[in-house]
Amino acid sequence: MDRLLITGGAGFIGSNFVHFVLGKYPECRTVVYDKLTYAGNLDNLRDVADDPRYSFVHGDICDADLVRQVVREYKIEAIVNFAAETHVDRSIFEPGSFIQTDVYGTHVLLETVREFDVERMLHVSTDEVYGSIPEGSSVETDVLLPNSPYSASKAGGDLMCRAYHVTYGVPVVVTRGSNNYGPLQYPEKVIPLFITNALDDEPLPLYGDGLNVRDWLYVLDHCEAIDLMLRQGEDGEVYNVGGDHELTNLELTEGILDILGKPRELIKYVEDRPGHDRRYSLDCSKIREVGWYPRHRFDEALEGTVRWYADNRWWWEKLKAGDYKSYYQRQYGTRQALGHS
Repeated sequence: MDRLLITGGAGFIGSNFVHFVLGKYPECRTVVYDKLTYAGNLDNLRDVADDPRYSFVHGDICDADLVRQVVREYKIEAIVNFAAETHVDRSIFEPGSFIQTDVYGTHVLLETVREFDVERMLHVSTDEVYGSIPEGSSVETDVLLPNSPYSASKAGGDLMCRAYHVTYGVPVVVTRGSNNYGPLQYPEKVIPLFITNALDDEPLPLYGDGLNVRDWLYVLDHCEAIDLMLRQGEDGEVYNVGGDHELTNLELTEGILDILGKPRELIKYVEDRPGHDRRYSLDCSKIREVGWYPRHRFDEALEGTVRWYADNRWWWEKLKAGDYKSYYQRQYGTRQALGHS
């Protein structure tokens, strides 16, 4: 599978995946298909813009005619679907756009795979579809219990993938990743938000008591897992992809401040958001049987991530000054409760 359509490829994980596959496979051809909403950013891909193996198409995955045209003209062999509305806070205020992209858009891609006999589609999902896990870890066969419009829309896309495989035999694999971090992540998410706020000595708005637990996965480890499952996963199957590093949001926040040498007084506790899941945790035994495991140590990868944002103000300062800032001022006013997933 050397001709890849990478939907949402200008976003955080998608752009890292483009760099990953172009670096690993000399014969790989990538077509990035992205709507370029607030989190899609061609700056993420500027260092591959002149690579003859890379092409870009500005489009919405809900546009079935354009998706079919791209698949036909570029002779696409596989689709990797990163395209999604992803931020929980935004989904609370704008659930309709999440349903449209994450459910209907997934349906459009599945129909295209079916029509053109594409070899495989890999659909990138999230641990949030399982809902809050008080103890233990979620396995791929657990009932989905999403608690936000975002996670419900992602669960809907997952179930579309299952239905298309069972009903039509569409070759599709689903991966469910835990919280990602690393370079190029839009600064509404907790790690880049807190890093960039701390760099400017601004408050770090921490929801509730700060004891919500997340498992952290470095983005390049996630890319490796997606690539492996694209090529070796079993059609119709779901694979959990976790970083095996659970932290409370408070522990994460204190770690970022310690790396930067900033005082804990920058932490500002704010009112919790509605439906905030307490804990996510993934059992990744299934994908480990195929040979994948996270290669990056959390402390080293987090420190490298902090350094990247410190060294690349040109990338994030304009984002925080634009749509990001105006959006949250409209929704939260002075509360500024941002950045959690």
